[in-house]
Amino acid sequence: MEGYILDWANLLLRWLHVITAIAWVGSSFYFVFLDSSLTPPEDEDLRKQGVSGELWAVHGGGFYHPVKFNVSPPKLPDHLHWFYWESYTTWLSGFALLTVSYLWNANIYLVNPADPNAMSAPLAVFTALSFLAVFWLLYDGICRVFGFKKHGDAIVGAMVLVLVCIAAYLACHIFPGQAAFLLMGAMLATSMSANVFFWIIPGQRTVVRALKNGDPVDPVYGKRGKQRSVHNTYFTLPVLFAMLSNHYGWLYNQKYNWLVLIGMMFAGAAIRQFFVLRHGHKLGRNKHPWPYALIGVLVILGVIAWLRPGPQPAVAATPAPASQPAAGAVPYGEVAKVFAQHCVLCHSATGLAQKNVKLDSPQEVAQHTQQIYQQVVVLRKMPFGNPEGLSADERDLVKRWFESGASTAP
Repeated sequence: MEGYILDWANLLLRWLHVITAIAWVGSSFYFVFLDSSLTPPEDEDLRKQGVSGELWAVHGGGFYHPVKFNVSPPKLPDHLHWFYWESYTTWLSGFALLTVSYLWNANIYLVNPADPNAMSAPLAVFTALSFLAVFWLLYDGICRVFGFKKHGDAIVGAMVLVLVCIAAYLACHIFPGQAAFLLMGAMLATSMSANVFFWIIPGQRTVVRALKNGDPVDPVYGKRGKQRSVHNTYFTLPVLFAMLSNHYGWLYNQKYNWLVLIGMMFAGAAIRQFFVLRHGHKLGRNKHPWPYALIGVLVILGVIAWLRPGPQPAVAATPAPASQPAAGAVPYGEVAKVFAQHCVLCHSATGLAQKNVKLDSPQEVAQHTQQIYQQVVVLRKMPFGNPEGLSADERDLVKRWFESGASTAP
């Protein structure tokens, strides 16, 4: 019953998390586009009101004319829409999902099976949460100290890149690959939401309070909020990659998986830079940003080439009949022990039977040999959530069993 309830919690939280993440990323991308596409107002009345930029757009059969006021509008409207619940709900649902999926079973998903005695489950949970908190504190400190100095953006960008590289290396050496990739995404997403909670929204509230009281507005709050908002847009694609990567075992089941993670995150940030500057290029504000897109694509292609599988020997198109095992075939009894230890908990007639794949009898195994080979040997995705729980020798045994005919004879 516990597994059933956790599965429902996982499904509903994942659903909520994806919905709110779409809303948050969508609004973030839109406002970056809006800021990059604004042009000085042509109407004299708008300029007198303090409008610094405007945009004409058409969407859904209607025309829109958003304007941006320099520091503050002459009069605060009665209804002012705030953009923060998208961020907060995304983080809260994501943290709940992390708890249900990983922290709840830390002894399975967070403790590295290569060295199970290195740390206990409680210590693994504490270490995972520390990644989220420590990265935010260091990143926030970098922004505070260097953010508004000369060449501050470049300095902050370089230092945050180094910080991310260190975090990726540590995560991939402390946790199993799947958990490490996910925690890196959660770490950056936590800093994104913390930017909204600690800097962007408080600064906006200070400006609104000053306007209501008739006090002069300090432009520094807008500059700080803008800086953190820009950082968030560069974090977005790396976060999305890290969150999606847990479906692809061949990404994180690598000796140098931390380099894979760094490379793909860097590529995502470079491609995002292309889209950010693309709008300004159309208005003649900057050069064409195609080099950023090219760098990002080349890095991705380099990772693809690096991780390409080696030549595979010919494999059996169909499993050998149970009564006629191929000469020199791996005995079924040997792989059956691997299935019993690592697989039947989720793939059995009495268990959850994930995707209706059952591996608790020779007859059932014979129906799924191709899927077993694909998930265990090619993709190296299983056991799900803890693929490193299956040793290299065990995977090689499954590989040799399949390639020698996949006999299920006793």
